[in-house]
Amino acid sequence: MTAFSIVLLAMIAAFLGMRLYSVLGKRTGHEQEPVLPRRDERPTSPSASAPVRLDDADTLSAPQAAAPGGTGLVYEPAAEAGLRQLLASDRHFDAGRFMEGAEAAYRMILEAFWTGDRDTLRDLCDDDSYDGFVAAIEAREARGEKLDNRLIGIDSAKITAVELDRREARITVRYQADISAVTRDADGKMIAGSMSDASQTDDFWTFRRQLGSSDPNWLLDEVEAA
Repeated sequence: MTAFSIVLLAMIAAFLGMRLYSVLGKRTGHEQEPVLPRRDERPTSPSASAPVRLDDADTLSAPQAAAPGGTGLVYEPAAEAGLRQLLASDRHFDAGRFMEGAEAAYRMILEAFWTGDRDTLRDLCDDDSYDGFVAAIEAREARGEKLDNRLIGIDSAKITAVELDRREARITVRYQADISAVTRDADGKMIAGSMSDASQTDDFWTFRRQLGSSDPNWLLDEVEAA
């Protein structure tokens, strides 16, 4: 590999790293285990929600609020009032960029849970969400089981609710996705699920962030089935 090629690859890697930072912040029917822990499987403790920005308070249907793929708005009508309140508190909020990051976070958190990647979960989840995921991972490891799951695709991802409590913002996103889920024992034998049949999931994920904080991260606060 030439010196020029090495430099070019380094520049590409740096650009991708900066892009991920700008989107997510510096942190980057078969019987089987649920795709991820549900709200009622987690320890109860104070919680909160997720991110978005709109540059024009009078035009929520502007390009900034369009879905990344150009298929329409990234929010449900019921979330519009909350989005306007959020924009009034944070003029830098951008709905389109938030949803790009929210879809990336969805993939990263699912894959981290499935593989037992505690470091990634620590970076993307708040304390009680992280504790819930780790408890499920530890229980799975104690049984000698492993998940061999695949996210086939996200069919839909939209903001359904936005709440502001003083300086804390909470945003709920509804994800509808297809997931192939398989559980294997310690010997690698399939004990639940199917690699050929994808299951449809329909979940609400809530993210939170302290407005005005120097920390740019939106953290996953809770997950509920639709």
